[in-house]
Amino acid sequence: MTGFPAGFDAQPRLAGDGFSLSPLENSHRAALTEAAADPRIWEGHPATDRYKPEVFGPYFDYLIGSGQTLVITEDKTKKIIGCSRFYPAPDVDDSISIGYTFLTVPYWGGPTNRIVKTLMLDHAFGYAETVWLHIAPTNLRSQRASTKLGAIYSHNIMMDVLSGPVDTMCYRLNRAAWNKGMVG
Repeated sequence: MTGFPAGFDAQPRLAGDGFSLSPLENSHRAALTEAAADPRIWEGHPATDRYKPEVFGPYFDYLIGSGQTLVITEDKTKKIIGCSRFYPAPDVDDSISIGYTFLTVPYWGGPTNRIVKTLMLDHAFGYAETVWLHIAPTNLRSQRASTKLGAIYSHNIMMDVLSGPVDTMCYRLNRAAWNKGMVG
C-alpha cells in the first residue's frame, strides 16, 4: 500500500524568490481555469484538450479532491500562474512525488519552474531520501525540465491521471544529488 512518509504535509504554504505556493481552494477555480486555458500548456499531456473549461472543470475537481494540490502565485502580481501537487508514487511505499504541474506560457523557459520545484523539493526532502516525478513520454518539455533538476529516468508504469491509464515515465531524484546540484 502506497502512502506518504509519516508526518508529511502535502499542502504546506511555501514561498521564496517571488513565488508562493498555497493549498488549492474552491475559490481558485476561476483563476486556475483561466491559467489553464492556453492549448500550448497541454500539448504534451495525455489530455490535450484540458485547456477547455468543460474538460478542465473535472480535472480541477480531481485536484481539489486530492487534498494535495498547491496553486502557484506570482507575488508581485498576485496572479495564479499554475499549480503543482504532492502525491505518493503509485508503485513505491512511503514515497513522495511531485507532478500535475503546469505553468502559464509566459513563465516557461525562465527560472520559475526551478524556483517552484526547489520550494517543493526542499520540503519533500525533509521527509524522504527520494522524490519521484511522473511524466508522459510525449511531454518532452517536462522531461527536459526534470533532467535539468538532476532527476534520472528509472522505469515506466501505467498511471491514471483522470484521462485513463497511460504509459508514464518515472524519474527519481535523491536528496544527495539534489543537495550536490544546489551547491555546485
